[in-house]
Amino acid sequence: MSAPVPRLGVLAVALNASASEVLLVRRANPPDQGLWGFPGGKVDWGETVEAAAARELAEETGLTARPGAILGQTDAISHDATGAVAFHYHLVAVACHGATGAPTAADDALEAAWVPVETVLARALPMSARVDEVLARALTAR
Repeated sequence: MSAPVPRLGVLAVALNASASEVLLVRRANPPDQGLWGFPGGKVDWGETVEAAAARELAEETGLTARPGAILGQTDAISHDATGAVAFHYHLVAVACHGATGAPTAADDALEAAWVPVETVLARALPMSARVDEVLARALTAR
């Protein structure tokens, strides 16, 4: 019997043209239900992380963008009441360029909005872990 392995996921990091706002969604489902974070999700079999980021962005916000550089990676690991690992995702953050317009929440997003960068960097919203760190990386990569 083989041991379980982490599931590969992506985060789509989209800034507006002036880099004053970032596109975030508020999650409808666990993990991170009710928290704000980047659009994202699982990478499908045979799909690149860049293509997955663009697809997830469109599915969750209705906006399209051109995937760019990989900004970094992180792990999302949750434990159940017994301390066993409930889920483990290895997340790759991908810069997405050219998204414009008013986002519409869809798929597993309760809300989708352009949020001021300062609000995110100050962690002034209930957010998923490391959203501010990934955003800081995206700002320096511009």
